[in-house]
Amino acid sequence: MGLLQKILIPVLGLVLAFCFYSSRENFRPEMLKGKRVIVTGASTGIGEQMAYHLARMGAHVLVTARTEAKLQQVNGKLGTHTCTHKHRKANLTSQVVERCRALGAGSARLVSGSMEDMATTRQLVEVAEAELGGLDMLILNHVGKSYFNYFDGDVGHVQKLLNINFLSYVAMTVSALPMLKRSGGSIVVVSSMAGKVGFPFTVPYSATKFALDGFFSSLRQEFSIQSVNVSITLCILGFIDTENAMRAAADVLLMSPAPKEECALEIIKGGTLRQREVYYRYASTKLPLLLRDWAAELLDLLVRQRYRPERLRAA
Repeated sequence: MGLLQKILIPVLGLVLAFCFYSSRENFRPEMLKGKRVIVTGASTGIGEQMAYHLARMGAHVLVTARTEAKLQQVNGKLGTHTCTHKHRKANLTSQVVERCRALGAGSARLVSGSMEDMATTRQLVEVAEAELGGLDMLILNHVGKSYFNYFDGDVGHVQKLLNINFLSYVAMTVSALPMLKRSGGSIVVVSSMAGKVGFPFTVPYSATKFALDGFFSSLRQEFSIQSVNVSITLCILGFIDTENAMRAAADVLLMSPAPKEECALEIIKGGTLRQREVYYRYASTKLPLLLRDWAAELLDLLVRQRYRPERLRAA
């Protein structure tokens, strides 16, 4: 087994890397200038970094956030404590949006709300239609809160997570599709290795990511049959140094996280170049999938060896 890891994996890595990099088109930041882009889940982590990259490239950015944790006032102080929640929202703007504007975005706007509420998905698309006049790229990145531990049997939690991590993606796609068809645009779906391989301690989350793979891979086939000029890019991510991932898994996983800033840029590149799938980081995501097809039990063993379950936090 040790010999297999030492010889087979590096050889496969060299072959795949050669094929991958030799076939890549050249990405240019100006490709995004003036493009109208929705980024969901952009208040923190990868989504926030994608918004900043897009802003630097001159895109029109429409972002969503589940909470108002990063909201700040546009002008002056808020006033007295008697100010209503509605008025507070009217007088606030996202720090992410403000930074996007400072970085050179064509425009930047915020729509706040829970993606568990399907009305939010419709509102977001309506804002894109009314204020941007259409849409060139839909980046689906938001995710519901879950736990990193043994599955606790809570079916209700799985159902709630499916609503946020999967069904809202479907609803957003359906609502945005007419605009994307008009522009010949792109759908970018941020997924995970947990949607390709069964990892421990992420059962509800993993279920939603597998669902994304099935839905969007099948939809891509139908687009091809119907000659629909809308690309679908599925992004398969490994362990990234977002706040949530580090807080949940840093002590348990025996691997170093990849930087969210670089990850965000690779997602944007893949979506812009209309790639079928983006793997980040490539060696740590694509290679295990080959083992999954050739030696599933070996992959399961290697996966389990990456965890220190004794360091799991008590539920």
